Amino acid sequence: MEGDVIKDVGFQGSGCAISKASASMMTAAVKGKTKEEAEVMFDEFHRMVKGDLDAESEQNHLGRLKIFAGVREFPARVKCASLSWHTLRAAIEQKGEDHTKFITTEDEHRQD
Repeated sequence: MEGDVIKDVGFQGSGCAISKASASMMTAAVKGKTKEEAEVMFDEFHRMVKGDLDAESEQNHLGRLKIFAGVREFPARVKCASLSWHTLRAAIEQKGEDHTKFITTEDEHRQD
């Protein structure tokens, strides 16, 4: 963070294809955005994958992230798609602290 702007963001990890793709696209989408803009994107993405936002017909800031809209059809995969978003949100809220503590493991996003 540089002030309220996400100056740099990245991820390193293993997991299912959905979680890695979501993390990769999220990092590209939020880099250079303000904390507030990232919060709006988090909310819109989360509502979209839960089926509460129709990204095609309702105004939003998701751009290419709309590709994850189909995840709502697979409730067991919603957590996979949103894991990195929750991690980003936690890191932003802890501005100034060591963000490496927000590392999650593959086991944390597995579904039974």
